[in-house]
Amino acid sequence: MGRLERLLEELCPEGVEYKRLGDIASITRGGNFQKKDYQTTGVPCIHYGQIYTQYRLFATSTFSYVSPETAKKQKMAATNDIIMAVTSENVEDVCKCVAWLGHEPIAVSGHTAIIHHKQNAKYLAYYFNTLMFHEQKRKIAHGTKVIEVTPDKLKDIKVPVPPFPIQEEIVRILDSFSECTAQLSANLEKEFTVRKKQYEYYRDELLSFQKRDYHYTTFGAVALIVRGASPRPIKKFMTNDKNGVNWIKIGDVPPESKYITATKEKITKAGAGKSRYVKPGDFVLSNSMSFGRPYIMKIDGCIHDGWLSISEFNKTYSPDFLYHLLSSNAVQKAMAKRASSGTVQNLNADIVKSLELPIPPLEEQARIVSILDRFDALCNDLTSGLPAEIAARRKQYEYYRDKLLNFPEKRA
Repeated sequence: MGRLERLLEELCPEGVEYKRLGDIASITRGGNFQKKDYQTTGVPCIHYGQIYTQYRLFATSTFSYVSPETAKKQKMAATNDIIMAVTSENVEDVCKCVAWLGHEPIAVSGHTAIIHHKQNAKYLAYYFNTLMFHEQKRKIAHGTKVIEVTPDKLKDIKVPVPPFPIQEEIVRILDSFSECTAQLSANLEKEFTVRKKQYEYYRDELLSFQKRDYHYTTFGAVALIVRGASPRPIKKFMTNDKNGVNWIKIGDVPPESKYITATKEKITKAGAGKSRYVKPGDFVLSNSMSFGRPYIMKIDGCIHDGWLSISEFNKTYSPDFLYHLLSSNAVQKAMAKRASSGTVQNLNADIVKSLELPIPPLEEQARIVSILDRFDALCNDLTSGLPAEIAARRKQYEYYRDKLLNFPEKRA
């Protein structure tokens, strides 16, 4: 029997008491300072947006400061207080929190709840990341475009409150497990980076053809390459109708994805008539953001003028080979070199048409694809390979954390 089991048997033989958060803590709203109030020195502060982007579960120092004059008008968090962001764009993220473990009071911005308590701060922070807490917060969250959980509603959240020795032992276990998981993830991330560089090296070697061995031609001679088009004003043509036409935006596509499989928005058929239509199997190429990145269409829809469409290449290239060829460093550098200079590189259709590309036999294309696809899966596949291993370790940690913090409830 481990130490935690012995403590539970000794101190909580009939189960752990669950209490309302409002009965074990005072909950107040944060202040009202904004990012424009930041200074390089002064009183430490935490802005609610930083909880989502810069902080983990615990903090002993802040990234920002406000002047003493500004701080006097703010709500302050003391050592061991929990600072919870209560406004978010989605239910999953709302109520993300950080336990303040520093030795001085800090100013806290609006859109937060300051939870002042006498429990183990790290224990509560761990609990506020469990599935049990998430299931409760979903019931009290409200809003559509902006999701909010009011501090008053947080008071009704039920929290298991075991004696302090049990809280401390759980924190010790989770701290140790977190450290091991973080180290393992860091090592996997390093391995992922090395493998990715190795993949890019072999890809470029496999795609380094000699002109004496293969026929070269301009891309525009073997494919139809045209710029996207947008109906104006675009808002006039947006629709919630499920029968609308897919509207393909650059932001819809994860950077490492090979395919476009879904869109977040649709446009009317009238809007589609004023746009550029692409079909499954066509390529789209970003001509500004994520510059020159190729994607293969798995769906049909319309593209705006931030994309180029590539079609009618099938007699010359297999789609998978063309994807690897356009992703290669040689082609990416050639596009960047030809692109117009300025604040933002812009890739027009004529530049892509002018690319000189090799045309190996389809059998050779298939051989190269079989090699690169296996290597690509190891590096980037979310269901196998290193990314899947990293995700699995995180899920393992989350499962173990939730098991530790899910106690049998003591009956009255």
